[in-house]
Amino acid sequence: QVQLVESGGGLVQAGGSLRFSCTASGSIASIYAMGWYRQAPGKQRELVARIINDGGSTNYADSVKGRFAISRDNAKNTWYLQMNSLKPDDTAVYYCHALSTWRSSYWGQGTQVTVSS
Repeated sequence: QVQLVESGGGLVQAGGSLRFSCTASGSIASIYAMGWYRQAPGKQRELVARIINDGGSTNYADSVKGRFAISRDNAKNTWYLQMNSLKPDDTAVYYCHALSTWRSSYWGQGTQVTVSS
């Protein structure tokens, strides 16, 4: 089992920045990939950014490329999502996510991000 605790998020004006962090505990060694998803009202949950634990390769949703950056600190079992140049369309509940080597998914509690125009 993996437990995730996320922090960050909040209310920001368009063009501003926010940073999320997500700290994992439990079966850390089983984590294959970590990332962030988001879900806006009336929409499906979508992948925002992901980083593969072994090697550090990353991928991003097209809508956030060049604005968001995912990173990790393995010593702290923590990964981060830096969000810059935020837009009202980025308003959503953001979820930290971990995928284990046996493809089990673990989720953070979810945090609201609201970007005002």
